[in-house]
This record gives sequence, structure tokens and C-alpha cells, in this order.
Amino acid sequence: MHVSNHFHNALQPRLAQRLCALTGMEKAFFGNSGAEANECAIKIARKWGKAKRGPDCHEIVTFTGSFHGRTLATVTATAQPKYSAPFAPLPAGFVYVDPADVSALDEAITERTCAVMIEPVQGESGIRIFAPDFLRLLRHLCDEAEALLIFDEVQSGMGRTGRFLASAHADVAGDIVTLAKSVASGVPMGVCLARGEAASTLVPGDHGSTFGGQPLACASALATLDVIETEDLMHHAETVGKAFLAGLQSLADEFASLVLEARGLGLMLALELSVPQAKTLQRGLLERGVIVNAVGDAILRFLPPLVVTEDECARVVATLRDLLADLKA
Repeated sequence: MHVSNHFHNALQPRLAQRLCALTGMEKAFFGNSGAEANECAIKIARKWGKAKRGPDCHEIVTFTGSFHGRTLATVTATAQPKYSAPFAPLPAGFVYVDPADVSALDEAITERTCAVMIEPVQGESGIRIFAPDFLRLLRHLCDEAEALLIFDEVQSGMGRTGRFLASAHADVAGDIVTLAKSVASGVPMGVCLARGEAASTLVPGDHGSTFGGQPLACASALATLDVIETEDLMHHAETVGKAFLAGLQSLADEFASLVLEARGLGLMLALELSVPQAKTLQRGLLERGVIVNAVGDAILRFLPPLVVTEDECARVVATLRDLLADLKA
């Protein structure tokens, strides 16, 4: 189950090679969670920035509505006061930008910026999907400013959107990519992957993890990748996701007085309501054997397993139709 970090284990390099091949990265650091993976990304960016342009180059730009973890640094990177305010004073060095304000983004990236950190699909705020053009703009701005681009794919990676990384839909490569959640199918694991100068920034002694990359987690992650590939689950996620989204859109059309919008990419989907009844619907669905997440008062979020079937998604839509009809009445 565990091997001391004083020794190699045969599974860790195999997993690193496969993940690098799938993401276009060059090196991998293994931890135990998404927050740890993002902490590693933050440390890489800050060390790299200071080495590149001096001690003032330590700021990281993140976006309102984001979620990057619950450690003190990652909850600060999360530009949502409801998560971070109870733990003030917070670490300095994070700059928040409304993604709808491109001019503010341009102003936020300065000579002090070491990195821009973004989820290609914001999960915790209700499946907010960034357009490919926006991600390409970020790549351009980071290149222009000599800053790193960090893609937090903790929720959107591992094939969930129909591509291994959600950023691949925009054909954009980050300098750092983080993965976690489903990477080892329930065995705790987080991965920070990097390329270029970012990949050689940390040296032994800079960072570490007692249990990161232990054999059990690596074996589970390798088996997970085997299943994703042999069962073609990325294509499955894309196909089933389109059918599920069409079903949710039919609800938006049928109950226009209650539903603002259905949106999704692969098997990351949401139904946004015009009334604060998400938790009521969540309870009703749970009573009928359907598990979903209520994001705030007005958004239902759907993150089914990649093996979900079209029939199961149709059952969710049908159950929701009954509940919305009751709510309308």
C-alpha cells in the first residue's frame, strides 16, 4: 500500500509517463487531493516568477466564481468570499478578475504576475464554461506577459468533458495542469503536471508528500486509465452528455417560467432556475433515488460517473419533469 519516499516504486513512473502523454506535460508531482495539486502549482508559479523577474513577481490572477481548494492558499485563490472570509487574514498575492471584463483582465496581468490560474469549466459555481476563444486569449496574454498559465482540471479532467482535458476543446496547452477527484477512482490522489521551465522549477527538498504517489493509488490510477481507454469512455461521455443536455434543454423549453438555462460540456451539466428552488428539487430527486448537487439556491449540477447510460440520464430528466410540473402547479 505504501512505500517510503526514500525508495522508488515501479508504478509511479509508469503513471507519470501515461499522464504526461495524455496531457502534453513533462513531469508529474503526486499528492493526495486537488487542493494539494493546486498548492504545488502555486508554489511552482511563485518560485518560477521570482527566479524569472525578481521578488515582486509573485501574484497569481484567478477568476470570480472559481474554486481551487480549501487549504489557506487555495481557498484564497478561490475568488469566492463565502469560502475564504472566515479564515482571514488571507495570504497576499492573489488578484481576482471578473471573466466577463476583458479590459480588467488585461490590467490585472502586470510585471508582478507570475501566473494565471483558471478552471476551463468552473464546477462549484454551477458549470460555467469558458469559451475556447477566451482560453486562447489567456494563452496569448500569458505569453505576452511571460507568465505561466495554470489549468485547474481537478473536476473537468480525466475525460469528463469528452476530451482528456477540458482545455483541449480550445486546443490550448497550459504550462501547469492539475488533476484529482476521479484520477484514481476513489483512492486519494492529486497530480500536478508541468512542462517547460515550470517542470524544472521545483527541486528535491522544495516540496513533498508523505503518501503522494504511493503504490495503491498509482495502481488504481493506472487501472482507471485502462478502463477509460479500453471502454472508450471519453467518447461515451461526449455522446451521453449531448443526449443528457438535450433532455435538460427540453425542460428549459417546457418550463420556461421556472428554468433559465441548461448548459453542459460532456458529463458536466447544470440546470439554472429562475426561482430559488434548487434545494427543494434536490431533496425531491433524492427521495426518488437520484443524486444531484444543489449549487446555491438556483442551480442543479450533474456530474454522473463516466459509465452512466443514456437511459439513466433520461430517468433523471423524467424525474425532474415530474418535480418541475409539481412546482409549477
